[in-house]
Amino acid sequence: MADISIKQEHQLPLSKAKEAAQQVADRMATEFDMATQWEGDVLSFKRSGVAGTLALREKEAQIDITLDFLFKAFAGTLKEKVERNMRKYFAEAA
Repeated sequence: MADISIKQEHQLPLSKAKEAAQQVADRMATEFDMATQWEGDVLSFKRSGVAGTLALREKEAQIDITLDFLFKAFAGTLKEKVERNMRKYFAEAA
């Protein structure tokens, strides 16, 4: 079960949603030193202590993040930052 789960509605065609998801991934890779990989319409990301997916669907993007014990203390801060980035790249891009 994910420690952080966020759904963000969007009005983007799938190709534009994938571009927005890549921007979120690029930001996460830079800020949190994460490796990312696409598998169809699902972007997987991972680093020591943090792993998750960003799944694209028509009209919705969902990110699920699992944190190890040490990172759980930062769950609130991480969730706020991810929510802000999801709104920025999906909602504002519409």
